[in-house]
Amino acid sequence: MTVGVVMLVHTALGRAEQVARHWAAAGCPIVIHVDKAVPRKTYDVFVQSLSDVPDLKFCKRFRCEWGTWGIVAGSQSGSELMLASFPQVRHVYLASGSCLPLRPVKELLNYLAARPRTDFIESATTADVPWTVGGLDEERFTMRFPFSWKRHRYLFDKAVAVQRALGLKRRMPNGIVPHMGSQWWCLTRQTLSAILQDPERPEYDRYFRNVWIPDESYFQTLARQYALKIESRSLTLSKFDFQGKPHIFYDDHLQLLRRSDCFVARKIWPYADRLYEAFLTDEAAAMKKTEPNPGKIDRIFAKAVERRTRGRSGLYMQSRFPNEDWENGVTAAPYSMFQGFAELFENFEPWLAKATGARVHGHLFAPDRAHYADNQTAINGALSDSAIIRDYNGKAFLTNLIWNTRGERQCFQFGPADNQDVCWRIAKDPNAQVSVITGAWSVPLFRSNKDFADIRREAALLQKIESEHMNILRSPYTKARVRIWTMAEFIEAPMEPLQGILDEIGQTKLRRIAEVPKMVDLSGFGQFLQNLKNQGMHPYMMGDFPVERGVAATQQRPRKPYLVQ
Repeated sequence: MTVGVVMLVHTALGRAEQVARHWAAAGCPIVIHVDKAVPRKTYDVFVQSLSDVPDLKFCKRFRCEWGTWGIVAGSQSGSELMLASFPQVRHVYLASGSCLPLRPVKELLNYLAARPRTDFIESATTADVPWTVGGLDEERFTMRFPFSWKRHRYLFDKAVAVQRALGLKRRMPNGIVPHMGSQWWCLTRQTLSAILQDPERPEYDRYFRNVWIPDESYFQTLARQYALKIESRSLTLSKFDFQGKPHIFYDDHLQLLRRSDCFVARKIWPYADRLYEAFLTDEAAAMKKTEPNPGKIDRIFAKAVERRTRGRSGLYMQSRFPNEDWENGVTAAPYSMFQGFAELFENFEPWLAKATGARVHGHLFAPDRAHYADNQTAINGALSDSAIIRDYNGKAFLTNLIWNTRGERQCFQFGPADNQDVCWRIAKDPNAQVSVITGAWSVPLFRSNKDFADIRREAALLQKIESEHMNILRSPYTKARVRIWTMAEFIEAPMEPLQGILDEIGQTKLRRIAEVPKMVDLSGFGQFLQNLKNQGMHPYMMGDFPVERGVAATQQRPRKPYLVQ
């Protein structure tokens, strides 16, 4: 007794010939089905090239298009010829021309000889199948699919929509329960012959001819009717991505395939010379004898799918870029944004850089340009300080800056006069640490030499912008670490807020700060705010700021009276 191999060949006929000779050298009878789409001349050359191989036959050809009946018809044709021509065959192994034996064929023969009554076919009900892609699970059995999904996508979708609208449904013949699974199976002669010789086969074939992707359900369903013992798994390693497309194995997957311990793998790239040389070899150079365990590499494939669909934190790839909130992390690393600090303190940026060791920028989103640290005109990743380039996509500018400077904490200043396009991006970023002193934008206006009418007009605009920004930062959708102080409450006790900010950045082990950076002179600032009120503008973002701030609250203590004698 031996194992017969039915090969479905579509392309790369040279590689298919190489694999067929490998099967035959181990004593396996072979039946090859060649897709009818292959030109007759090419087919004849292929047949002639294998004419010297004993126990090798070619069966009737059918056109095999993905998702259609032709693949099942080709499998039936090859299986019928196998059973009729080779009575010594006990198991029939369905493979493709792109399949590659990973272990000596003798090991597969011994493995199946020890399990003479076992059918290896992945077979699960639609309710238990998590891998269907495209929204059609039960519907693929209750609807008719007369059009090719690949060649006639519009007609395919229209036919599905019409059947859904009209509520048209088909019944399974003889009440059988539909099952699904991998099309690459290994069935016993008894089970396979029962399927092919069943008196009800014409009815089953007529039904499955209009099922979508019948090669994943025909044998998987009917095997449940006749098999004595089914192991619902395939002996062929085949992995699929999140779109349902098969993974292709290349030369650099050599060690990965060795770890799988599987007997056969698909789909192998036809130009993967290293794989074919490594596995189509003698028994001494082959893999160790062990139970097939494709689960050993499932973690790697799961990680690959996650990397492809979610990417890396803060790195925007082509598949996710147009879709809002598809990112796996808004940015790549923590960073800090300060609003109002550079306006309230002199030389705040050098002080913060010295205190934390972080790279502290000025206003990166200022109207004139991006003010990088140390007055640089370009930064990591060739990010220019040009405002035009930056404002073309301010969100991408921020994420690129954080990605390009990974490993170094970035801090920058922000204000209502800056480009506000990034406000929501920063607010929804868990990596962002936002510290705001509201109303501090008024300090440069207070110290400016502009006409008061212009100051009042600009102050009203900046206050409106900052108010909208504060609404964003206080939104329930905000995920950033946000701290907001009014200017009045901050300058009352600046040490504690500054200490908290430095502790949160946590770049170095800090002692309690002994002094804060020098605050700008605010003499007369209260009167300035009162003047804005007198001109009809209500400056409320600064908090409760008295008109005469800093004046001694108590008079000088009177001298103690004494008596002169």
